[in-house]
Amino acid sequence: MGNKLRFGIMSTAKIARNSMIPGILNSERCEVTAIASRNMEKAAQVAEQFNIKAHYGSYEALLEDPEVDAIYIPLPNHLHKLWSIKAIRAGKHVLCEKPAALNEIDVRQMVDAAREHKVIFAEAFMYRYHPKHARVREIIECGEIGEIRSIHGSFTYNNAKDKGNVRYSREMGGGSIYDVGCYPISAARMIYRQEPRAITAYASYSDEHDGVDMMAHGLLEFDKGLAMTFECGMWTYARCSLEISGSEGRIELPIAFGWERMEDEAQAQILIHTAKGTREERLGAHNHFSLQADAMASAVLDGVPLPFSPEDAILNMRAIDACMESIRTSSRIIIEPIDM
Repeated sequence: MGNKLRFGIMSTAKIARNSMIPGILNSERCEVTAIASRNMEKAAQVAEQFNIKAHYGSYEALLEDPEVDAIYIPLPNHLHKLWSIKAIRAGKHVLCEKPAALNEIDVRQMVDAAREHKVIFAEAFMYRYHPKHARVREIIECGEIGEIRSIHGSFTYNNAKDKGNVRYSREMGGGSIYDVGCYPISAARMIYRQEPRAITAYASYSDEHDGVDMMAHGLLEFDKGLAMTFECGMWTYARCSLEISGSEGRIELPIAFGWERMEDEAQAQILIHTAKGTREERLGAHNHFSLQADAMASAVLDGVPLPFSPEDAILNMRAIDACMESIRTSSRIIIEPIDM
């Protein structure tokens, strides 16, 4: 292994083509050396587009490539466990798109496999690597908004006309909570630095979209009277925001989870509302896909621990499982504490 982490991309999915591959290519310590698709022609096209050295017509062939150190997996959700474990057993490090799998048991098996084979497994919540979230932590800790009282997150979009999309397939792990609701859930856990103790969620469905949850609302209860409310959806006007309310003020992130491109640099990334008025902060445009890739490189090449452990993926999945159970049973779900 050289001084760069060599990624193999398992799929020509849109997020790989539009976000992750460009992010890796713009990173400091990573490169893309191979890509695979079940369709050799598609793999060849993407390889040519990004000047990728090798392309394959099967995922198995990608795992056999000795010049690939780590696998990025943007496959449909129901395939995450299968191919993560196959990659791990092939001795590859794994960066797997969110949600890591479709239930806690599956994620535990993925994490256990990584431990057994002594490779790194990470869930690809790219937004957490943007420096604005570290800055939010600083603002909270300096006391500018007082004591945190609540958090509200919104992540919605509308592509309901695209009925063939994998997000509208129950078998493939579709639905708004798996696709976008997982973001505010992970953000609340990150900000509060604790796990939810109870969850209540409600969802609406569409027979035209295979009965997946098209829109969902949830309440996560934490210790010390703290809570987070969220909304997520795939057939409503786009929002991607996070609000943190304190006793003396409020922090607002207008684009909490999305990728701020260079043309968005003039837009305020953090708004701080207090009795003194509203203050804006801008940290510049950062590609959080690149930052995520470089963090993975530091972990693999230098042994620097990732800021979010594999166990974090298990804990986030526990919260998602509770949301889904609450929706199924129309009840408040208690989450028992566990030792990781």
